[in-house]
Amino acid sequence: MERLGHELKEAGIPPRHEEGHRESGWVLIDFGDVIVHVFSPEKRDYYRLEDLWGKTTPIVRFTG
Repeated sequence: MERLGHELKEAGIPPRHEEGHRESGWVLIDFGDVIVHVFSPEKRDYYRLEDLWGKTTPIVRFTG
């Protein structure tokens, strides 16, 4: 998460807003045209946002 924020800042795209905490399992970062959701595996399984978004396609998905 820190790497993403650092690289986007270096590219001149600072975050506009950030919500959540790493400890909560979900962090949202608003970069204006792009919203980034960073989930723990447990929160990702619980919320299943891909199901809510229907046929949209994530641009980038990191799994670890």
